[in-house]
Amino acid sequence: MIYVCKLGQEQPLRVMRGHEDEVNAIRWDPSGTLLASCSDDFTAKIWNMQQENCVHDFREHTKEIYTIKWSPTGPGTRFSNRDVVLASASFDATIKIWDVERGVCKYSLTRHTDPVYSVAFSPDGEFIASGSFDKHLHIWSVKDGQLVKTYNGKGSIFEVCWNSAGDKVAACFSNSVTEEFQVCVLDFRR
Repeated sequence: MIYVCKLGQEQPLRVMRGHEDEVNAIRWDPSGTLLASCSDDFTAKIWNMQQENCVHDFREHTKEIYTIKWSPTGPGTRFSNRDVVLASASFDATIKIWDVERGVCKYSLTRHTDPVYSVAFSPDGEFIASGSFDKHLHIWSVKDGQLVKTYNGKGSIFEVCWNSAGDKVAACFSNSVTEEFQVCVLDFRR
């Protein structure tokens, strides 16, 4: 279950029921009106504070979903003329880009070969970076789902992050066999 609480109040504002296993991440959309959640039950869900049940129940992953991220686009952002999308990263080695307005999968990004632990949108929402146990950092176009760049690291990637200018991507690598633990910063030129 997911509890939405208000500081200073004992009772939650909302209790959201629907996942059948551990909830791994929750994230508010940029406008603060929708809440996304993902779970070990292989689903991602979109919730609205005004409705009892989830708005969308995304069920296209075939393994646990580790994390989710909203694009920095849509209502309430600098890029309000672009649709807001949700990305989900799964142990099935895929990233799914969800059209939240229509409730469908726009793209399934499938070049990873091991669980995907991290995704991050560029500050303008045009690109998404993904990091995986397969030691690859991929950068994808959100517009068409195409792979734009790949970086091969020396260990599993647990986190990726863009800088505010959108011209650098950081990734943390972990290789327990060689005991190498690195943070790499990569230049990204369009």
